[in-house]
Amino acid sequence: MSDFRTMNKSFKIRNPESEIIRVLLIEDNPGDARLVKEMLVETEPNKFNLEHVERISEGLTCLSQDSFHVILLDLSLPDSHGLEAVDRVCNVAPQLPVLVLTSLDDERLAIRAVQEGAQDYLVKGQMDGKLLIRAIRYATERKRAEREIVALQEQLFQSQKMEAVGRLAGGIAHDFNNLLTVIKGFAELSLDELSEEVSLRVNLLEVKRASEQAINLTRQLLAFGRRQIFEMEVVDLNTILQDLEKMLRRIIGEDIEMVIFLDEKLGRVKTDPAQIEQVILNLAVNARDAMPSGGILTIETANAELTEEYTRTHVSITSGSYVMLSVSDTGCGMTPEIKERIFDPFFTTKEKGKGTGLGLSTVYGIVKQSKGNIWVYSEPGKGATFKIYLPRVDESAEELRDKMEIKEVPHGVETILIAEDDKAVRNLAVQALKRQGYSVLEAHDADEVLDLCKQQKGPIHLILTDVVMPQMSGRQLVENIKQVREDFKVLYMSGYTDDAIVHHGVLEKGVNFIPKPFTIDRLARKVREVLDE
Repeated sequence: MSDFRTMNKSFKIRNPESEIIRVLLIEDNPGDARLVKEMLVETEPNKFNLEHVERISEGLTCLSQDSFHVILLDLSLPDSHGLEAVDRVCNVAPQLPVLVLTSLDDERLAIRAVQEGAQDYLVKGQMDGKLLIRAIRYATERKRAEREIVALQEQLFQSQKMEAVGRLAGGIAHDFNNLLTVIKGFAELSLDELSEEVSLRVNLLEVKRASEQAINLTRQLLAFGRRQIFEMEVVDLNTILQDLEKMLRRIIGEDIEMVIFLDEKLGRVKTDPAQIEQVILNLAVNARDAMPSGGILTIETANAELTEEYTRTHVSITSGSYVMLSVSDTGCGMTPEIKERIFDPFFTTKEKGKGTGLGLSTVYGIVKQSKGNIWVYSEPGKGATFKIYLPRVDESAEELRDKMEIKEVPHGVETILIAEDDKAVRNLAVQALKRQGYSVLEAHDADEVLDLCKQQKGPIHLILTDVVMPQMSGRQLVENIKQVREDFKVLYMSGYTDDAIVHHGVLEKGVNFIPKPFTIDRLARKVREVLDE
């Protein structure tokens, strides 16, 4: 049976020398049991803790009441015989390695025992203490490796499932964003033209409100699928948390105590500050909902070095320097079944109508799009901890953008050429910009754009073009226009996702871009910003 005793010797043994290995010996022969104990004690004293029982029923009781590292199992017992014993033990404790101890030197039986779940097959009378201990250590390491492989496979499956849903969300985003731009935009235009006394305003306000909710849902799906357009900056998470603290305290309520620990030497990360704020808010709301009777919310930042040992057991993460953001609660916790699905879009444990099920899936998408990772640790009744790891960068932190916008929507008198193949979106942009005082030309395809550029006697100050146009891309269209005239600036717009826009070369540094759906105010401000550059 030497093949089974020496298999996989290349495994690195990770049991520290000081670790006490708990062994359950199921053996009805007192002499054999005493011999096993003597082998362990004499070969490596104080390294093993042996529990001995004579029947398999007693062994199963021990397994239900205590924890062990390995099981040594005789095949001839008063209440079990042969491979039935292996099957019974493996069914009750599949996570533990089982080593068969038998007087039968039978290679076919050894093969069948391993096929049934045993890690090794040792023949009594042919082993000494060193061989027994080596078999125990190899068996525990192999079993640990098997568990890690299964865990990694589960993580990979979950990641692939989320990627598939993300691709679906990205595929429908363009059409949805065009529709929502039109619905919300024309509702805003109509509201501006109606006086407060007109009863129709109430209906239009409901249309506008519903469109905003739809826009938020679309953004959450895109964030989940890692296809939201990010405005990346080097930021300090401590600063973001300090700015959010008052808002967080209002959100969680007075019956929940919030404790924040900030690492004074925290490194910087590169992400979209608005999106990472959304991550923090979503996690805080999730923690609040897990503590309906009150509790403690703990938020912590720290620098972290993720080792090869850590990354070996976690999918899609590399070793290196990270910044950790931890959000913990003392709430109800989660079962393994719930924990497995918490990042799935539309999955929620709340009552119908109490939530969309997109909060944590949005968190997942934003973290992934920031090239980070998120892990959750939770048990029923013991609360939950979400740990986010974002890659640490060496660049200096940039000033966070001023979020206070000018209340008055800016006007202008320049000439703008709008190139947009979607008629409804084009009509909206034309009306919105004309209302702000601009002279507006419009075209639905590349040929019409080029004709207008040739015919227009005066200057064209700005080309507002869709990224994806019939015949050619917006970027190609701009290059062709430059063959006719060069007296213009460019603003790209699109309802497509990040991947599609990158493919068309638009999201390069210095290129002006506005994502759909946009508001009338947002369009007017962005146009003015580009013209004033």
